[in-house]
Amino acid sequence: MDVLESAPPPVKESVSSFHCDQCNKELVRKIARLLLPGLATACVDNTTGLFTGPASVAVIVRKEMVDYLTQRSQMYIAEAAVQGGDGINSVEELSDHPIDIISVLVEEFASSKRNLFSRVSGWLLSESREEKIDDFVQEMETNVFWSMERREAIAEILLRNVDLNSTFHCSMKFDTAQQLADHRSQCGFRILNCTNAGCKAKFSAIHAEEHDLVCHFKVIPCEQMCSESIMRGEMDRHCITVCSMKLVNCPFYQVGCESAFPQCNLGKHCTEFLQSHLMNVLQVVHKQGASVEELNQRVQLLEKSQSLSELSEALDVRSLVLIIKEQEAKMKKLERDLCKVRDHQELIKNVK
Repeated sequence: MDVLESAPPPVKESVSSFHCDQCNKELVRKIARLLLPGLATACVDNTTGLFTGPASVAVIVRKEMVDYLTQRSQMYIAEAAVQGGDGINSVEELSDHPIDIISVLVEEFASSKRNLFSRVSGWLLSESREEKIDDFVQEMETNVFWSMERREAIAEILLRNVDLNSTFHCSMKFDTAQQLADHRSQCGFRILNCTNAGCKAKFSAIHAEEHDLVCHFKVIPCEQMCSESIMRGEMDRHCITVCSMKLVNCPFYQVGCESAFPQCNLGKHCTEFLQSHLMNVLQVVHKQGASVEELNQRVQLLEKSQSLSELSEALDVRSLVLIIKEQEAKMKKLERDLCKVRDHQELIKNVK
């Protein structure tokens, strides 16, 4: 008779008692921001029509809200799957984003705190209700009734409760404290501080690159490709004010030059187009009928009587007009003096 072999004793699974509790910092912050408006809504609707204000019930309602959200977040996914019934047969068909889930739970809690007056009147659709909720949110923020730090601690618990796929938090477990410590230093959800000078942002390591692409304090090369590097948050101001590559109109556009060029090329442009600028300005100065040939002669005389470098340094209409008028006055005086000399010589010749 065969002897039955006894079954091997069950292998006792090791219980990992060291859990990584790090979460997506940005998502935790967003969930925390949902809590204060939700509390304000619950308190306002709970005291509408009564002789008490929302602040009188805030402490009690806050405790009830935390308890409600904690318990419901633990059961939400299972309940939603069971209640799917008509056409919803799996959790995957529901919105599984923590923000959506917790928003629903916050709205459920706020709805449960409405008193009879707020339910039967037109209060829920009134503008004064929204204003009162906003005012109470500001009052709680001013008085630090429920600090962001405390709300984030609750938000982390809620996130872990509803994030079944561990998409937004780390669910790894370890047998020793050393293993956990080694992991935490490399965990994708570990909290990092921005290294850009002046930035106080904190974020999960998985969002480091994303933050770096938008950080206002990051110093980057000028978008218009000048030689300077500017903080991203100052880039727009730099580009439209002091950037040497900022496009500018020719300072002689009022007299006909329609060129546009980088600001740093202003001197070069005024040198290259000096004759054109002189012609345009002379047309303005001599409004009454000087021919093109006469204007060209005046341009040539001006170029001979004044060094090109001095003329090129006139970087606007007013400066060039002053130079032209000054030189033309000198030339007219010279012409008068020459006429006097010729007249005097003619007089002497006639006397002889």
